[in-house]
Amino acid sequence: MSISSRLVTSMCKVFPTREPGPVLGELCALRGESLSFQLAYRWEGPYRAWGKVEVESKLPVRVREVGLVPCEYPCHPWHDEGYLATEPGLYPDLLREPKRFGIPLVAGQWRSVWLDVKTEGITAGKYPVTVRIVGEEGVLCEESAPVEILDMELPKLPIPHTEWFHSDCLADYYGAEVFSERWWEIVGNFVETAAEHRCNMLLTPVFTPPLDTAVGGQRRTVQLVDVEVMGEGYRFGFENFRRWVKLALDRGIEYIEISHLFSQWGAKAAPKVMGTEEGEYRQLFGWDTDGGGEEYTGFLRQFLRALKPVLEDLGISGRTYFHISDEPSLEHMDSYKRAFEGVKEELAGYNMMDALSERTYYDMGLVQQPVCAIDHLEKFLAGQPEKLWGYYCTGQAVDVPNRFIVQPGSRTRILGALLYKYELAGFLQWGYNFYNSQVSLYQIDPYRVTDAGGAFPSGDPFLVYPGPEGRPEESQRLLLMDEAMCDYCALYALEGLVGRERVMELVGEMTFKSYPDEAGLLEFRRRVNEEIKANI
Repeated sequence: MSISSRLVTSMCKVFPTREPGPVLGELCALRGESLSFQLAYRWEGPYRAWGKVEVESKLPVRVREVGLVPCEYPCHPWHDEGYLATEPGLYPDLLREPKRFGIPLVAGQWRSVWLDVKTEGITAGKYPVTVRIVGEEGVLCEESAPVEILDMELPKLPIPHTEWFHSDCLADYYGAEVFSERWWEIVGNFVETAAEHRCNMLLTPVFTPPLDTAVGGQRRTVQLVDVEVMGEGYRFGFENFRRWVKLALDRGIEYIEISHLFSQWGAKAAPKVMGTEEGEYRQLFGWDTDGGGEEYTGFLRQFLRALKPVLEDLGISGRTYFHISDEPSLEHMDSYKRAFEGVKEELAGYNMMDALSERTYYDMGLVQQPVCAIDHLEKFLAGQPEKLWGYYCTGQAVDVPNRFIVQPGSRTRILGALLYKYELAGFLQWGYNFYNSQVSLYQIDPYRVTDAGGAFPSGDPFLVYPGPEGRPEESQRLLLMDEAMCDYCALYALEGLVGRERVMELVGEMTFKSYPDEAGLLEFRRRVNEEIKANI
């Protein structure tokens, strides 16, 4: 029996029926940097078989297989020409531990093994890594690559990076009651994985987040703050909120992102707010509540006055960010302005941000830190705000970077260099673990549905899969996002050695609509590494 094999980069998507490439060259990283590559292989035998992966190296290397996942809606009809596939199919994404009997050898198909090199605390130098697939009759294939670890620690990501965390989806999928010890354990596992991969900001549901919910519909209550009606006022309890924040900080989160204080797309209504009145636990505010009305405004002012001392006590006031409403358009200006005016005095001095595409909100002083869709950045770059963020979601499907499963890995990884070039103050994406249909009409099984029920290009709604025992299984895209942020950190480290002007010479003319492919990105990072080596 024979097998074809080659080492390829983490950016390569190994499709079953396509020969993968290009072949991997030398790997190089700073200490603490995420470093991954793949062994691609094609089994030439007539029948299914199994193989076991062996790694020989002085470096610690984690081995996982790259699983295929269904992509029924891989892309919008209005896509560009830079996608790897546009037809529904099974495509590589899921990273999972090999089964006890090994990895699958599927006759006539290319598959791949994912290898993570652990670089923390490693002495600088060059280390060969040899990977083998072994079958019943011995070694089926063997490939080697040199790995160089530079004598410099990768700095922390200096900007916030948030992937919206949907704790209700974890309760739904695992059947864990919200605030049960099992639910807290699962939340902790998923937060830890996010932080390990340089997602350093956590969406925090003070009230059930009014996101991706049909008008008049509801999502499962995950409200962290207890509310009790007391005559004309309210009493607030922050026990669960304190536990959430401490859990997040203990697992490596640096920034707390308070869930939106008003409904999505214009702040017309309140989020679902539950509370106790005369001993009855019921909904106090929701879709039928005027977001800018006197009753809800009064409630919010009392809430914020109670919350701020808790933030101070937890030591996170300067690292806490507030939202009004997600993705308002010009038609929502009046309702958004009413909502903002109702709370602006209470939030004076705090970080405030919202995702939007219309600069008017910033020019009118309604959004302090605009989070701009990356295909609309031109509106903001002339007279750039002091703190301008970027985001992408389902709508950023033409020309610009994104992380859909059927897009080249380089299109995901290039984000870090672009965030650095344009000095963006942070990055936001809406789906770390959204396991619902569009607008949360029903729950989905993310192992079978990767597109929110045919609404968004596969991969847009989540970066991690809900694995066994309440622990996430990672995706190739999660690791590519991590590497993107590592690129940013490496550029930041180099800036400390040679100055921003020299780094920008290396970055060159790339833009959010014109950027290098895999080979060009590898060459760019090689030059960055060489510059670091020459100056440490």
